[in-house]
Amino acid sequence: MSTKYLGLRQLTLFFVALSFFTRLPIPSWVTVDAEKLNKSSRYFGVVGLLIGVITGAIFWLAQLILPASVAVLLAMVVGVLLTGGFHEDGLADTADGFGGGWSVADKLKIMKDSRLGSYGALAIGLALLLKWQLLVELALFSPMAAVTGLVVANTLSRVLASSLIFSEQYVRDDDSAKSKPLAEQQSLNDLFILLASGLFVLLWLNGVVAFSLFIILWCVRFLLANFFRRQIGGYTGDTLGAAQQISELVCYLVILAVGLS
Repeated sequence: MSTKYLGLRQLTLFFVALSFFTRLPIPSWVTVDAEKLNKSSRYFGVVGLLIGVITGAIFWLAQLILPASVAVLLAMVVGVLLTGGFHEDGLADTADGFGGGWSVADKLKIMKDSRLGSYGALAIGLALLLKWQLLVELALFSPMAAVTGLVVANTLSRVLASSLIFSEQYVRDDDSAKSKPLAEQQSLNDLFILLASGLFVLLWLNGVVAFSLFIILWCVRFLLANFFRRQIGGYTGDTLGAAQQISELVCYLVILAVGLS
């Protein structure tokens, strides 16, 4: 198999991952199918890195002429526009399902309901408020600290969420026709490439912050995996979105608490 073919194959998988996680356009020659979607999970962290770089650049440029709090809000708006609120929607659906359902079937049914419930509204509202506050605090310490936080958190949170595909069971329901497209399998090779993207951003940081993020995110992953297992027996696309949002907030908290102390 030629190097050119392998390079084109990997580029195709990256574009599939990009189309899955963002609203950014991809080349017309890229076709998406279940096999490519599964293998593209190796690049979910790279997509997070791209989102972090874009939102970080928006913040940096905005804070040159606007207050830090406004610049942070603009960066958050751009982030939502880039992803279409993909992960926020997963957080809201997970909160509604886990908060309002008693049985596994009830929880899955509620999670697939397009209507926003009180648990979901509270989850989104509090998550966005906390994200804004944490980024403002980072920005007030140093604009570059906020940029670093955006890049690191957007990458590591997607690495953590995507890694659950490898170890956890995908939960199906009877009405699978209405389910969102989702990577349901992950090979060991896919996992190694995914983890490499996380390692890449950790190398940007000093040793204490990097080590703290690694240990704390590992604990967060363990807790989330067990929580999802107890609630529904595994994961769905919505719970992966919730995992991304939660771990992104944890990243900001760790950087603020450890990196700036």
